[in-house]
Amino acid sequence: MSRIVVTGGAGRLGRSLVAGLAERGHEVVSFDRAPAENLQVAHVSLDLTDAAATAHALTDAQADAVIHLAAIAVPFSAPEDVILRTNAALAMSVLGGAVQAGIPKIVAASSPTVIGYGAPTGWTPDRLPLDEVSPTLPWNAYALSKLLIEQSIAMLQRQTGDAVRFAAFRPCYVIAPEEWGGAPTQQGHTVRERLDDPALSAPALFNYVDARDVATFADTLLAALGDIPSGEVFFVGADDALAREPLADLLPRFHPGTAAAAAELTGTTPAFSNAKARALLGWTPAHDWRTELAAADDRSDVHA
Repeated sequence: MSRIVVTGGAGRLGRSLVAGLAERGHEVVSFDRAPAENLQVAHVSLDLTDAAATAHALTDAQADAVIHLAAIAVPFSAPEDVILRTNAALAMSVLGGAVQAGIPKIVAASSPTVIGYGAPTGWTPDRLPLDEVSPTLPWNAYALSKLLIEQSIAMLQRQTGDAVRFAAFRPCYVIAPEEWGGAPTQQGHTVRERLDDPALSAPALFNYVDARDVATFADTLLAALGDIPSGEVFFVGADDALAREPLADLLPRFHPGTAAAAAELTGTTPAFSNAKARALLGWTPAHDWRTELAAADDRSDVHA
């Protein structure tokens, strides 16, 4: 069992990650401005942009690991300068504070948006599916702030060498467990609405991941950090796309210039590969939208 600090533990992904890690026997402490409703772990209320206070709290936590999620989590949900300034400050405060506190394992959430899809001037991938060696071409402050997190980890790794083990992960469009039953997703639409109208999922290239699978990924990653190269970056996504049609047909419709690369995405193949996490960590996602929606329908029938 490890003692793990999760920043942003009251957020959409944070709640599921905290719960999943606690279920696996870890002692979890959530750092956030306010506790989430029904959060069943210890909570520290904190302004994480205050670097001194954050470093002090991390030292007091005496944690074995930190998972940094806290951020302005939606592109264009605040002015661009605010997003960049806030997310950069959070990264340096938490990641630097964790190093200062002597925490030996540090993991941070990045985003698939670092790849730069959806750029107003166009985006033409060399190949699909995208993976961790695909070029990063952020075109907005949110994506840039996430790439800055990855670069901050690389910087701190150069400072600390093997004394601290680092990793970053890029979770696909997170779907919390309650959202399979009809609760609104991050963009305000239900999962079924995103499936019925491909235009809703097209901006994210139809990617998704169940929040519980992110929790199993994090647990697996922390256990493996001492055995894999430090500073690795991972895509964390489902084995299929959040779409009823093959992406070979859908992507060119919404993203001109992708037809040649998308031709490789036959059947239910997603635009983002999780092969690295599978190969290096042995992690595989356990949830998919077809199974989860069918289970939600069954529960509705029982309660009808």
